[in-house]
Amino acid sequence: MTTATNSPGTNSIPDATITWISGPVLRARTVNGFRINEAVLVGDRRLLGEVIRIDGDNAVVQVYEDTTGLRPGDPLTATGNPLSVRLGPGLLGNIFDGLLNPLSTQADWIKPGITQDQQAQSYPFVPRVSTGQRLSPGSTFGAVERKDARPQHCLLPPGYQGEVIRIAEAGSYTERDTVCVLRDAEGNEHNLAMSHRWPVRTPRPVAKRIPVEGPLFTGQRILDSVFPLSCGGRAAMPGGFGTGKTVLQETMAKWCDADVIIYVGCGERGNEMAGVLHEFPSLDDPRTGRPLMERTVIIANTSNMPVSAREASIYTAVTVGEYFRDQGLRVALMADSTSRWAEALREVSGRLGELPSEAGYPAYLSSRQADFYERAGHVRTLAGQVGSLSIIGAVSPPSADFSEPVTTHTKRYVRCFWALDVTRAQARFYPAVHPLHSYSQDTEVLSQFWDQHGNPNWPEQRRRFLSLLEEQARLERMARIVGKDALPPRQQHVLLCAELVNEAFLRQSAFSKVDRYCSAERQIAMMKLITYFIDQSEKAVAAHIRVEDIAALPIMRRLRRMGEEIGENELDKFEELRQVLDDECSQLSRGATRDAG
Repeated sequence: MTTATNSPGTNSIPDATITWISGPVLRARTVNGFRINEAVLVGDRRLLGEVIRIDGDNAVVQVYEDTTGLRPGDPLTATGNPLSVRLGPGLLGNIFDGLLNPLSTQADWIKPGITQDQQAQSYPFVPRVSTGQRLSPGSTFGAVERKDARPQHCLLPPGYQGEVIRIAEAGSYTERDTVCVLRDAEGNEHNLAMSHRWPVRTPRPVAKRIPVEGPLFTGQRILDSVFPLSCGGRAAMPGGFGTGKTVLQETMAKWCDADVIIYVGCGERGNEMAGVLHEFPSLDDPRTGRPLMERTVIIANTSNMPVSAREASIYTAVTVGEYFRDQGLRVALMADSTSRWAEALREVSGRLGELPSEAGYPAYLSSRQADFYERAGHVRTLAGQVGSLSIIGAVSPPSADFSEPVTTHTKRYVRCFWALDVTRAQARFYPAVHPLHSYSQDTEVLSQFWDQHGNPNWPEQRRRFLSLLEEQARLERMARIVGKDALPPRQQHVLLCAELVNEAFLRQSAFSKVDRYCSAERQIAMMKLITYFIDQSEKAVAAHIRVEDIAALPIMRRLRRMGEEIGENELDKFEELRQVLDDECSQLSRGATRDAG
């Protein structure tokens, strides 16, 4: 691996001159020749760009900053390296644009041409190796223990190995100060800093991919118990306008059991992203009580920012996620939304004059999506640690049409599909995940997790809930024609039980301090209690007890509200509810027997 910089060489003669400009895309006639995906500096303001096409001595470049003021004849300078970002201890707790230029600044705007390397800040370094020790690629040679962020490792970049001939003492250094000197097998010396650069379009190597060990637990019942996502898995969250994609991703970012959260706002509305930037720094981590930003990186690239930078922000985010994964951490990447990223591909493709495919998207849309989602995984790192990167991509299909290209291609590369429904969202049902339009292919590999937590019957309970909901949808169509009261008792009972599953289990109040997060133990207790009610009520219907009488039991209200009324430290109350249910069912049976007599 070659560490990249965005600084030109010593040659004062420009490597190319601009001949044509159209928005973020320009053509240039080269002098020294460029390489595909090479980073270049454009114009006197040294705007960052990337070579995307070469035809003889002509190069096509997409620019990641505002090109206003550029004109034919302006110079281009090659950097000699691919488009890269600097990965180091300064990432956590900060807000960046799509190329990791810091946004957490007191200035009103970012000056054109600013780079991440121009930000110098010191961090406390603690050595973890000694002189004479041999290091392999990906090894840890130091640690950074910031007071305002979780501890981090200083990693030897992939491609480097050798003997430590000097290591800095514990102290405060900037990200670019040399803290370790390494001598390789050929006798070459390499100066290592706490940070290093990595090309955003190149996946970071791992030793191997390994089987999943459990879910990315979110605390949302419909996701964890019905459509679970494995740790290191890939999920899509499609939904129309107003269905709660951003809110649900923010909730997951706060409550999921990942060590690091990467939140990338890719092409979202500026006012919506402003709400995220305002809210996240004020949130507390429920597990530690510390600020949530201590384990969060926010990459903001709103719809009014340069469109080509929107396209690059996705790769920047996943590169940052891989960097923390290589430290042996569980990383969750929330991308909101991949549809805006695809729209950026479409706009740049149109300016290039490429032949459009379905809905005007470029023919390579599918392969670009695959490149992104396939970088998720549960892996053993080069240093032998276990880490994971889970990717959750929101999709914004126009008019909530799930047959449009972005949604259709996304389904090919994800294992979890959480379809947000407009009707449920308008009914104030949260999370608005439609149980019949969603699916998870990770259920089989995650059965062991629920078995270890004391619920070996989880697969059967899950299938039973989904079967009830599917039958409910069929019966409701029939009930609209003949009326609910005209249905036979067994079918009325199905509607009652399905409504209880929806209201008591799938609905979750984000405003309730008790219900906004639900642990695995509480989810198990609720599933068992609801399953027990279904079994008991089936026996009652078989004994010719009217469904109306079952629905009128006082216990029904408590069952519907048990998620908000029974907290994490009150699991014994579920057993009390079960006893009350037994008593009320017994009274109902005795009353039915007297009436029959």
